[in-house]
Amino acid sequence: MTTAPRRRGGLLLALLGLAQLITSIDYNIVYVALPRIGADLGFSAQNLQWVVSAYAVAFGGFLLLGGRAADLLGRRRVFVAGLALYAIASLAGGLAGHAGLLVAARAVQGLGGALLFPATLALVATSFEEGRERNRAFSVWAAAGAGGMVLGSLLGGVLTEAFGWAAVFYVNVPLAAAAVAGAVLLLPADGPRAAGRFDVAGALTATAGVTLIVFTLVQGPVLGWASPPLLAAAAGGVVLLAAFLAIESRSGSPLMPLRLFANRNLSTGVVLTLLFMATFGTLLYFLTVHFQRVLGYSALQTGLAYVIPMAAGAAGSLAGGRLALRFGNRATLVTSLLVGSVATLALGLGIGAGGSYLALLPSMVVLNLAQGVIYTTMFAAATTGTALFDQGIASGIVSTGQQVGSAVGLAALVAVANAGAGGPAGLRNAVVIAAIGILLTVLVGLNFRRSTAPAEDEPLVSA
Repeated sequence: MTTAPRRRGGLLLALLGLAQLITSIDYNIVYVALPRIGADLGFSAQNLQWVVSAYAVAFGGFLLLGGRAADLLGRRRVFVAGLALYAIASLAGGLAGHAGLLVAARAVQGLGGALLFPATLALVATSFEEGRERNRAFSVWAAAGAGGMVLGSLLGGVLTEAFGWAAVFYVNVPLAAAAVAGAVLLLPADGPRAAGRFDVAGALTATAGVTLIVFTLVQGPVLGWASPPLLAAAAGGVVLLAAFLAIESRSGSPLMPLRLFANRNLSTGVVLTLLFMATFGTLLYFLTVHFQRVLGYSALQTGLAYVIPMAAGAAGSLAGGRLALRFGNRATLVTSLLVGSVATLALGLGIGAGGSYLALLPSMVVLNLAQGVIYTTMFAAATTGTALFDQGIASGIVSTGQQVGSAVGLAALVAVANAGAGGPAGLRNAVVIAAIGILLTVLVGLNFRRSTAPAEDEPLVSA
């Protein structure tokens, strides 16, 4: 590469990293502000969790739609639209003077994230050549996500204490505006796109079905799994998803082409991503409970406690691409899962003993290093061998697995922790079960191909 294209590629990667940073900051930043939000806007104890759940339900429900929209409408268009929605909803959330308005703003934020995340992932996969360049790009993208979680932990405490809870929403606005400006300057105009029309019936059934399933998983611990509204939502979700699969099998231009699952890397990646989030993705919750309820940390102290472990996660993300290039995606994933399982087991035993921060720190650092490597490598592995004009929906499929896994894992492991009265013994049991789940995930990682030839592209239409 000449100097100019290399510099432009670096700027493009920085832009895609910024987009990932924006969505990952929100993962932690709102949690810290929840008590202030509840007090100021009059949320009940039961309804306050909807500040988090509204985002999760909308994000998970619309990911397939966002992924296919990126393929059919253009990744640049969907990327910019997602950022714009995210910025507008964040501004509305900060200005909200009523609980209902804030929940609605969070749902629109989730929709923006559902457009932005698969478009960003597809842009990483299609803007950099498979191999060294793409692995490096995924490493930087994942490291930006880890960095966003660090910033979210810190900014949540600092902004809430200094300026009030609204500041945790306002901070997204200038970041998203900068990313939109960067997209206009750096992303080329959308060129040829995937052929076909938009699958309206598939979009409606998939979005409604996944939304109801995510709603069920998120609300189960709150409403009780046997509550009539929850059972109705679960049944409705299953029926709609069954209808979606029937529609897709007959559609000439499906929202989610079922042929994609013939790619063993993609189908394996969906399962691995789901299990990753159901295990690794839940540990932050149990650590937060341990820090605040057992060790008596404040919100700001909790945020500071995550700085070193999450910095290790960012380092692992940066190393993931190089390790995958040298040893292969499968070997890197399997080894990192084994290391992560041992570190999670050590963490669970330490929590069960009421361990101090310094006692838990070594296992947290090793755990986050492994987690960073896995996060980078699993997305690179899952999208390997997928045709260029299917990258958007492939990213949406993998991302949906990520969201469902997070909801399933947290619901199941919180129930385990509560069976131990939520104290150190209950937290230990939940984390140890997560460690066992990570160990079992190794079997899934072994199903990735050692190497995969690129798939043939689909017919094109002009932009």
